[in-house]
Amino acid sequence: MREIKVSAREGTPEETSADTRVVGLFEGDSLRDPALQRLVELGEAKAGLKKVALAHEDAPGGGQRRVLIAGLGPRAEFGPEQARVAAAAAAGRAKELGAVSLSWAIPAGEELVAALVEGTLLKLYRFDRFKSSPGNDDGAGLETLELAGDAVSQSELELGRVAAEAANAARDLQNLPANVATPTFLAARATEIAEEHEALEVELLDREAIIARGMEAFAAVAAGTYEEPRLIVLRYRPSGAVGPHLAYVGKAVTFDTGGISIKPAAKMQEMKMDMSGGAAVIEAMGAIARLGPAVTLTAVVGATENMPSGRSVKPGDIVTAMNGKTIEINNTDAEGRLVLADALAYAVEQGAERIVDVATLTGGVLIALGHTHCGLWSNDDDWYRTVEAACEATGEIGWRMPLHPEYLELTKGTTADLQNASDQRVAVSNYAAEFLRQFVDERPWVHVDIAGTAWGSTRNYLGKGANGFATRMLIDLAHRAR
Repeated sequence: MREIKVSAREGTPEETSADTRVVGLFEGDSLRDPALQRLVELGEAKAGLKKVALAHEDAPGGGQRRVLIAGLGPRAEFGPEQARVAAAAAAGRAKELGAVSLSWAIPAGEELVAALVEGTLLKLYRFDRFKSSPGNDDGAGLETLELAGDAVSQSELELGRVAAEAANAARDLQNLPANVATPTFLAARATEIAEEHEALEVELLDREAIIARGMEAFAAVAAGTYEEPRLIVLRYRPSGAVGPHLAYVGKAVTFDTGGISIKPAAKMQEMKMDMSGGAAVIEAMGAIARLGPAVTLTAVVGATENMPSGRSVKPGDIVTAMNGKTIEINNTDAEGRLVLADALAYAVEQGAERIVDVATLTGGVLIALGHTHCGLWSNDDDWYRTVEAACEATGEIGWRMPLHPEYLELTKGTTADLQNASDQRVAVSNYAAEFLRQFVDERPWVHVDIAGTAWGSTRNYLGKGANGFATRMLIDLAHRAR
């Protein structure tokens, strides 16, 4: 995707040199320009959110330029999420019109600069790496985005730009086919990010090292693939760090056939995106290092394929996880929790005091919450509220789901401590969360199941494909977890 230059300018919106500018319209408000207000009175321009009307005006130095009147809805209901939606609607219209430079007149309100940038950059994302003919508009498109207003916050602008670019980078990883985005490819991407930042270091564990560290659960999932697995560890250690040691743990199954418990063929191609949690963690770490919050943070990503072969783990096999718990593998398609079990235990060993894991873990969460909310589970109310606040701030919203001793009882094995799947196919997402809880050593922890939200969103700034869900939430969380 073409990089869009983002800048701020103080002064009146009309002074911009952009070929297209955007004016927001709240319900019940009037526009300062009589010509534009006339369009409102005629009903051509509407204040409803997502509504965009086109007008023209004289440009400084002569000629005409476009003015987009973007509906903002009721002023009392307008916040960062509405700003993203309005920005995306304007960006989509600007793209249709062939705009090269776009200038937004910032509506009054806090934290809107970052949201306007995010809505624009997320909306204009496209993935055409493998198209021999990208389309008639190849080489065209928006080149600059300007935010115009009084005392525009440069830090907010930078936050929005970096967060959106990180989410779009995670989308690239999601969209890459599994023959490209292998575990070693993800490891190379993590290495590339670490090399760009002095405060970031990377450690990579190969198959032999994973086994040597006692990660039999992770190794069992990787047993059937001829692609090398990797445990990817990124450590962010800025000077002057304060607060608890955080850990972000991501599932990165780069292709999930289900293993011996093989999935149906229909839509199996989507399983290239079963690494979405790991993609979000990796790209969020790069953005965090760029923004520089004073927090100690360790990221742990378990990357492997889940493939059937003569050496694959079999239903009924028993393995021992890194923390010593034994697991009966009753279903090899419940592999994500095995990968995360050892990744979580590794994060605990690294000294993590607050943990978040992100994974496309269960189809059950899609049935429960659809594409709107991710599922959130937590063993600590205070830590949950901090994570929830990050979700709300970024529009990557979640809904708290229950943990309960009766769900835990279902995870108990017959001949081992735990079983990765129960014969009772009930509350499968809660079951998976209780399973993972056994590997966090009672540290404050939030499990984020993004199986319903990593792709397929109906939000206008994301589209229906890969969307990098949780990347921006993790970036925000690093700034508020003090």
